[in-house]
Amino acid sequence: MTEVIAERPSVPVTATVRPSLPPTEQLQLPLWGALLLAAGAGAVLDAGFPARDWWILAPVGVALMLVALIGRGPWTGLLVGLTAGLSFWGIHISWLTLYLGPVPWLALAVLETLFFGVGLALIAVVLRWGPRVWQTVLGRVGIVPVVVAGLWTAREALTSVWPYGGFAWGRVAISQSESPFASLVAWVGMSGLSFLMVWLSALVVQLIRETDLRVAPRWGIAVAAVALLIVFPAWPTLQSGTTRLAAVQGGADAGLFAQHAPGQILNDHASATLPLIGEKVDFVVWPENASDVDPIRSADAARIMDYISTEMDAPVVTGTITARDGNFYNSSLLWKAGQGAVQIYDKVHPVPFAEYMPDRDFWRPFAPELIDLVPRDFTIGTQSNVFDINGIFAGIAICFDIADDQLVHEMVENKAEIILAQTNNADFGKTDESVQQLAIARIRAIEAGRTVVNISTVGTSAIIAPDGSTLDSLPTWVAGSMVQTVPLSTTVTPAMTAGRGIEWLVSGLGLAGFAFCLLGARQVSLQVRKKPRG
Repeated sequence: MTEVIAERPSVPVTATVRPSLPPTEQLQLPLWGALLLAAGAGAVLDAGFPARDWWILAPVGVALMLVALIGRGPWTGLLVGLTAGLSFWGIHISWLTLYLGPVPWLALAVLETLFFGVGLALIAVVLRWGPRVWQTVLGRVGIVPVVVAGLWTAREALTSVWPYGGFAWGRVAISQSESPFASLVAWVGMSGLSFLMVWLSALVVQLIRETDLRVAPRWGIAVAAVALLIVFPAWPTLQSGTTRLAAVQGGADAGLFAQHAPGQILNDHASATLPLIGEKVDFVVWPENASDVDPIRSADAARIMDYISTEMDAPVVTGTITARDGNFYNSSLLWKAGQGAVQIYDKVHPVPFAEYMPDRDFWRPFAPELIDLVPRDFTIGTQSNVFDINGIFAGIAICFDIADDQLVHEMVENKAEIILAQTNNADFGKTDESVQQLAIARIRAIEAGRTVVNISTVGTSAIIAPDGSTLDSLPTWVAGSMVQTVPLSTTVTPAMTAGRGIEWLVSGLGLAGFAFCLLGARQVSLQVRKKPRG
């Protein structure tokens, strides 16, 4: 009897070292199962994007990744994250292999996977320690999903701007371009929409893990969260006027390896515009690289541009490659008959390893043949990205520019009433790249409250209204045109007013929550070390 009494003091010590909490490792899988689930989750997430465009699968894919992370530490969380990231990125940007082969695709996929893996490793720490730091039901259900979504958004925000200007593809918000949640982007912006979608996924996962709530309240909270986001009213875009425009897709193969005589692409777009003579339009817009001969330097090209502008009785916005002061630029010209290029916008976001070669001497030994495919480096533009087209203020985005948050904000700040997104997708054939880019353009239309004209040399070309609906479109790889009267707007949406403030806010919440989880894990570790032995 004496021996039993002597052992009793150790019982309360054990109870204080390990907090009395509901199981925090509900749904935990063995590592091999987590890796398999992560690989599948990457494919599911990609299926939420165009061209499959099963938008509901994007939050499902995120939720499956979170389940794979449950119970993982930072190192196994990193392994799970790398697996999920490589699965997603390997599929999502497979279009890079069409003409350039596997090296650029693998290099970019691996780079994005590294960021993806680190981001999910941080989330794994939160999923493991968050329920111990915030021990109440309200804390576990209310705070943990917010921190998880904040960390996800922070990773997206970082990779959208760094390195070499970033790669803003693959953001969860883009998958929702045609979903019932799309209208939220006008309120919270691209990063805010990604945050809300990941928050929703994390909330459902956390509710499933929760053992202190009955089944009915769990599902009630989940359904209420979804319903709240769906029924949230769209931002009302007020029309300030209209403009009638012609957008021309020349159907010209303007790809890197295309074989054609100089001026052929210019002639293709001129030919596709000729049937429109007699149409009353305020301006004509051609795609990026529509004039493969610079009309500023070529008298023959200038005569063609003058002829089109004269016959259409309207200025022409066209893409071309210009050379000034010893520098090359990917440019958009506002061309008027008899006056030439009255305004020039040079692309601010040239694509690294495609339009310029960063650190050429360093990278060339790894793949000299590929590096030499970029013999000249385009210079970053410095001009305003808004054209004054006879009193109509048009924001200009050349290809990758449309994915740059800052450039879209600058357009709106400079009073753009419409956005002209000129692009050349010929290098990617009929792959998903063009529809992924169109999804970005659609999200931008809603976010900015502006009509977006997404015009390509070969497609996918479409005119998108400020509410995200399609006013007109063209089939891919054929010549054609869209002539439409479209709304103009000077509305400033909450997303444009807030700028990147929302992104900083939610990212900060994620990083602060992660820091709290690290502190909580350290405190528990210290308690375990101090535990009396025997």
